Amino acid sequence: MVLLQPDPFLNELTSMFERSTEKGSVWVTLKRSSLKSKVKRNKTATAGEPIEYRCLVRATDGKKTISTSVGAKDHLRFQSSYATILKAHMTSLKKKERKDKKKTLDADKKDAASKKPKRV
Repeated sequence: MVLLQPDPFLNELTSMFERSTEKGSVWVTLKRSSLKSKVKRNKTATAGEPIEYRCLVRATDGKKTISTSVGAKDHLRFQSSYATILKAHMTSLKKKERKDKKKTLDADKKDAASKKPKRV
């Protein structure tokens, strides 16, 4: 796993999405983390110092795993960039126009009735 800065992470995430457009998927997970071991966190907590938590973001396409850590100051800029990337690459989730079944059946019946020859 590679820990990147937020901007290179977003660039690599974009390339992951582009590689998996035809086949495959990309998994992105976010979680709170202090990036310290449990022992160091316990020592900090007993000393009375506040623990700075960050957002740990991981992405994988099954072959490659990347991650970044986002602080509280940078989270708005990162979140807007991340949302833009998701919107651009989630093309399969767009709504498709569906025909209403009742309207389709009624139209088919009308077409069939107009094609029948009238008896005199």
